[in-house]
Amino acid sequence: MRISANQWIFSLAFLFLVCLSADATAETLAFKVGKVVTFDTEERVINNATVIVENGKITAVGKSKEIMIPAGAKVFEHKDLWLVPGFVECHNHTGGGSPDLHDYVYLTNPGLRTLESIVPDNPEMIRARAGGVTTVLTIPGSGNNMSGFGTIMKTSEGTVAESVIKAPGSLKIAQAGNPERYFYGVGRSFMNFNTRQTLRKARDYHLARTEWEEGRLEVEPAFNLNWEEFRPLFRRETVASVHTQIYQVLMTTVKMVAGEFNIRTVLDHSTFDAWKVAPLVNADESIYTINGPRQLHYDRTQRRLMGNAARWWQGGVRKLGINTDSPVVPQEELAYQASMACYYGWKPYEALKGITKIPAEALMMDHRLGSITVGLDADFCLWTGDPIDPRSSCEMTVIDGEVTYEASEKRVF
Repeated sequence: MRISANQWIFSLAFLFLVCLSADATAETLAFKVGKVVTFDTEERVINNATVIVENGKITAVGKSKEIMIPAGAKVFEHKDLWLVPGFVECHNHTGGGSPDLHDYVYLTNPGLRTLESIVPDNPEMIRARAGGVTTVLTIPGSGNNMSGFGTIMKTSEGTVAESVIKAPGSLKIAQAGNPERYFYGVGRSFMNFNTRQTLRKARDYHLARTEWEEGRLEVEPAFNLNWEEFRPLFRRETVASVHTQIYQVLMTTVKMVAGEFNIRTVLDHSTFDAWKVAPLVNADESIYTINGPRQLHYDRTQRRLMGNAARWWQGGVRKLGINTDSPVVPQEELAYQASMACYYGWKPYEALKGITKIPAEALMMDHRLGSITVGLDADFCLWTGDPIDPRSSCEMTVIDGEVTYEASEKRVF
């Protein structure tokens, strides 16, 4: 078969573009900084350090004198800056085209998904990057009891397919507070009944489908797309994000969602006197407590303001993080929320871990996010000092090995 000149030209042009694209993707970056806080398995804090990035992944971390920078690498030299993992937000409502997503038709509406509303690189995500936030779990609102499934996404530019890293990322459940205002109001007892009945139906569906898939059931159970979304929960492949506050409500959440249904549970908010449930939380190693956006409460017994995160920590809870509930608190202020937790008694190192490694673990994404570890996504940010110090500012944010924010080019705030 003869190939025409035009076909040859087209083929060569196509190959050139493929090679050009491959070269762009394969760009090697080297970051020479004053300090790296890794949160790796050894919890290393390295002074005068270098981080190497290739193909969007971290390939080397260590002291600058021990790291060989590959030939041709683009070098960023910032010896006066700290490099820390990109911040991870477990409770966000601004990743989509609406500041909040609700369906008030039903008290329980698990069929709703934030995935359909995702708008990458929207103004809120641009500001998030400028605050060092590289990943968010954007979830439905808490106006009803069970409002749907959330989406874990990077705050980077690009398409939905490029931004989304897990969908569904969690099931949103709201216990007390906001859903009590549903229509003319529903009591907590009915909400608990409603949640339990919904989860029972979903579990029964999952068990029946599992029996059929394993050959232990002859007749195939009817396929139901609504219940199908729940199956990763019962396989413990994803989590339930539970809007829950005050200790009576947390007791119900821990005993029902995590206990009775054996679902990996993230306790969102966990404010006021919720810390009293610390012994129950400590009894289940899979539970994570992501505190916020309120970082303090008035203790009537002691007649003074007390820190929420500090009280959880004093109760022995170590899987403890911080959220903003953005837009309740602007997403870019995640580090500032951690600072407030320290002002009211928490520890700065643990607070920084509480907006990086801990939320990554909570969302079951620590194999990609949350630490400066070889093989993980190259998501990190560079600060003028400790990010927990409110005087520090974010100077650069890197997501998947690409510089997505640089204050020297255009400072956002």
